[in-house]
Amino acid sequence: MASTKTAIYTALGANLAIAVTKFIAAGVTGSSAMVSEGIHSLVDTLNEVLLLLGMNRSQKPADEKRPFGYGRELYFWSYVVSVLIFAVGGGVSFYEGITHWQHPNPIENAQWNYIVLGIAIVLDTTSLVTAVKAFNAQRGSQPFWSAVKTSKDPATFVVLFEDASDVIGLVLAFLGVFLGHQLNNPYLDGAASILIGLLLTAVSILLARESRSLLMGEGADPAIVQKTAALTEADPDVMTLLQTLTFQMGPEQIVLIQRVVFQPDLKTEAIAEGITRLRQTLQAAEPTIRQVFIEPARLPDPV
Repeated sequence: MASTKTAIYTALGANLAIAVTKFIAAGVTGSSAMVSEGIHSLVDTLNEVLLLLGMNRSQKPADEKRPFGYGRELYFWSYVVSVLIFAVGGGVSFYEGITHWQHPNPIENAQWNYIVLGIAIVLDTTSLVTAVKAFNAQRGSQPFWSAVKTSKDPATFVVLFEDASDVIGLVLAFLGVFLGHQLNNPYLDGAASILIGLLLTAVSILLARESRSLLMGEGADPAIVQKTAALTEADPDVMTLLQTLTFQMGPEQIVLIQRVVFQPDLKTEAIAEGITRLRQTLQAAEPTIRQVFIEPARLPDPV
């Protein structure tokens, strides 16, 4: 969680500084691509604020209104961020490019664009490196795409893809400005803006799909499920484990439900003590399990 917050704060500072310089450069030069990039960075700044809001709200303790806690606040705000990337970032950039095609204006004082883009590339690359380190620390030895699909912490991969799209968008903006200025063809600048819009739309769809899956409800990592099952079945009072259900309520908040068949000679008091012991064992072994519900069951009748 600490590395994730570091990546978000780094991206927030970089995007805020870059947004201001991009809009200044766009006003001086009249570049459509720079306007799109300014909007892109402004949306990214808002996204980081929303992710931090989601992370802070997700840490609120459970209460009567939310007995399972507020962990899914982060999933909700991650989904909102993915929609904003599409609706504001992608949509406005695409619109700006089309408008520039309809009313082409030659780029003036292109050197300002180059200066701003150079500064932005340095800042965004620094932010991207921080995001990659945070994501790699989280995924361990997992393949990249597998880690994205199974991650329970959307803030990490949202910032990663956001920063990656920033760097790619800057390259597109640079090519649009450079080629449009060198070839005296303002349509190329507009084309760069459209490509940036398509890029942000593609990233938005990917992030929305992953965030929606978490928001709708996913189970815990299979390795955690197997670990808890092994611990339960290793208990001397347990005859067998019939069923395990898990709910991922947040990146570090899991609800665990087990249907357990206890040894037939145990009395009610011994079963109650066994349930308490199992709960303590499971939570000590896996601290992300915040709540454990164990239901005594009996073996199904033979068919």
